[in-house]
Amino acid sequence: MPAMNLSPATGMPARVLSGMRPTGQLHLGNYHGALRNWVALQDRFEGYFFVADWHALTTDYDNTSLLQQHLQQMVIDWLAAGLDPERSTIFLQSQVPAHAELHLLLSMITPLGWLERVPTYKDQQAQLKEKDLATYGFLGYPLLQSADILIYRPAFVPVGEDQVVHVEMTREVARRFNHMYGRDEKFGAKVKAAVGWLEPAARETYRELRRRFQEGGDHAALAEARALVLASSRLTAEQSELLLANLEGEHHRLLPAPEVLLTPTPRVPGLDGRKMSKSYGNTIGLTEEPASIARKIKGMTTDPARARRTDPGTPEKCPVWDLHKLYSSAETCAWVRAGCTTAGIGCLECKQPVIDRIAADATAMRERAQPYIDNPGRVREILAAGAVRANATAAETMQVVRRSMNLVPADGTP
Repeated sequence: MPAMNLSPATGMPARVLSGMRPTGQLHLGNYHGALRNWVALQDRFEGYFFVADWHALTTDYDNTSLLQQHLQQMVIDWLAAGLDPERSTIFLQSQVPAHAELHLLLSMITPLGWLERVPTYKDQQAQLKEKDLATYGFLGYPLLQSADILIYRPAFVPVGEDQVVHVEMTREVARRFNHMYGRDEKFGAKVKAAVGWLEPAARETYRELRRRFQEGGDHAALAEARALVLASSRLTAEQSELLLANLEGEHHRLLPAPEVLLTPTPRVPGLDGRKMSKSYGNTIGLTEEPASIARKIKGMTTDPARARRTDPGTPEKCPVWDLHKLYSSAETCAWVRAGCTTAGIGCLECKQPVIDRIAADATAMRERAQPYIDNPGRVREILAAGAVRANATAAETMQVVRRSMNLVPADGTP
């Protein structure tokens, strides 16, 4: 098992957070796009993974009849794929009310223009023309995502390139909150005292790196300064946090801005060659039966140049080749390339190794899913236990937020 990634400031496992809208049973695109990475991350990080059931309402608010069924099916697929409730916190967004409270409080300080400029806002309105998305909830869903993230103060948010803009907005919201509410008249004195604990050479380096970032926006200097602080064994956790906060401004990091953990998102072709998506009806389910998998893949489109068995083809023009890159060994891929380009093998022969591998994986996942299908109460127990842990973590953050916004007395008492 890989070593856990520890937070140098706390000595505890660094936290990652991600979520999915409940869409029912998952397909291979969901697995390779996110779920497989989640399973790998839980060995190295403290993982928080949630069902974004409130987010489902932003586009499907008029049809919630299948919501409970879909979330149950999706969590079973998570468990079948290897997400472990003993190592990760798995929970429902709606079972942690603090998400909604933080969303409300952040909405008080978030400029409207930030929401309107999110690329997916107009993109989804164009793609989902049949739905009325001129709603307050749809406009605000990126800020709800920010609240989902910041409430758990994760070090990293694993996303594909298309979601980086959402994490960057979250970072902007965190910086704005910290700038507005993190000021402390004693902050400068505290930082000066903390700097004094660094080695003399490190003090000067820290000051110079901070100056380069503050004056010139040198992000390489910022990264170097963070590494310098986190590598110091002379600083307490509080001192490290002060010096890290001081790099980006003269205020506390009440809501730490998370980093993007860019994850590979391989192209997973659907049965028709387009991106695999339920909206296209071109998917292969994670736990699908072998006979159904075989039938679907045998019917997949291939390189149009191979109209006849004797016609040579080009693997890069065939969507089945993308599946080989995900599932086949280097030896099998070499066999496919040689056989396709010389017409030495037919398309059905080419597809068989992919069929065998996907069917084997699906069978293993179906076996892991069966106990939860037979005992759906076990899924509810896992979500309830996850909600307890998530609520406890969220409550800690909300104490900081409420106190900093003067919604409670300075000593935190009711």
